[in-house]
Amino acid sequence: MTPTRYYIARLGQAFGLFNRNQRMSDAASEMHLLREAEANLGAAVWPKVENIEALSIEYWNLRKLLKAREVIEKHLADCQSKLDQAHEERSQVLNSVPEDQQELVDERVALLAKLEKLASERDTIVADAREVRRIHDGLKMKLEILTAEEASSSTTTHEIEGVKIRLAELKKRFTELKEKRTIIGQEIEQGDALLDTVDGKIKETRQSRRVSASEAFIVIGDGNKEISSLRAEIGMLDTQMRHLYTEIGRYVSRNATTDTACMQATAEKRGLIDLMRAIRRSIALNHQLAGNA
Repeated sequence: MTPTRYYIARLGQAFGLFNRNQRMSDAASEMHLLREAEANLGAAVWPKVENIEALSIEYWNLRKLLKAREVIEKHLADCQSKLDQAHEERSQVLNSVPEDQQELVDERVALLAKLEKLASERDTIVADAREVRRIHDGLKMKLEILTAEEASSSTTTHEIEGVKIRLAELKKRFTELKEKRTIIGQEIEQGDALLDTVDGKIKETRQSRRVSASEAFIVIGDGNKEISSLRAEIGMLDTQMRHLYTEIGRYVSRNATTDTACMQATAEKRGLIDLMRAIRRSIALNHQLAGNA
C-alpha cells in the first residue's frame, strides 16, 4: 500500500467503495512478511549488537542457545554414527542367517514395521480425540451460556438446538475414535504376542544369531528414539532463536536512523530496512482504511 494507492482508496471510500475484510487481509499478509523480514534481519546482524544495551538479553541468550545447539548437534552426529553402525551390524546378522531361518527373520522385520505403523496410527487417533474433546468442551460451555441467556436475550431455540446437534456429533465422533483406539490396541497386543512367538522360535534354533539381531534392533530402536528427541530439542532451540532474531531485527530496524550502534550494525542491510519501513507504513495505511486507526 503506497501513499498514492492510499489516497485512491480513500477517494473510493468517499464514493462508497469499501472492503474492510480485504484491507485487514492485506494488513495480515504484510504483517507476516514483516515478521519474516525481522527474523532474517536479526539472524544476519545479531553478532554485531553485543554493545547495544537494549538488546543485551537477546544477544546473550542467543549465544547460550547457539552453544547448546552445537552440543546437541555433536551428540546427534555421534548418535547417527552409532545408529549407522547398528544398521550395518544388523544387516550382517540378517545376511548370515541360514535359509531355513530367513522366513522367521523376515516375518519379525515385517511385524516390527507393522507395530510401528499401528503405534503411529494410535498416536494420531489419540491426538484427534483430544481435539474433538477440546471442541466439545467449548461447545458445552457455549450451550450453558446460551441456555442461561435464552430468556433474557434474542438467542433462538434454533441456535441452541444446533449446538446440541453438534455436541451429539462430536460425542459420536469421540466414541468412534475411542473404539478405533481400542481395536488398534488389541492389534498391537496381538502383534506383540506374535512377535514374542517368532522370537521364541528364533531363540530355540539360532540363539546366538537371535541375540545379536535383538541387540542390533534394540540399539536401532533406542538410537531412533534418541535422535528424535535430539531433533525435537534442536527444533525448540530454533524456535527460541527465531523469536530472539525477530526481537533483534525489530529493534534495529526501528532505530536504524536514530541510534548510531543500530545504524552501524545494519549498514549492509539498508535495502531490507527500507523495505521493512515501507511495509510498516503500508500496514498502518491498511488499518486506517479498515477503520482501526
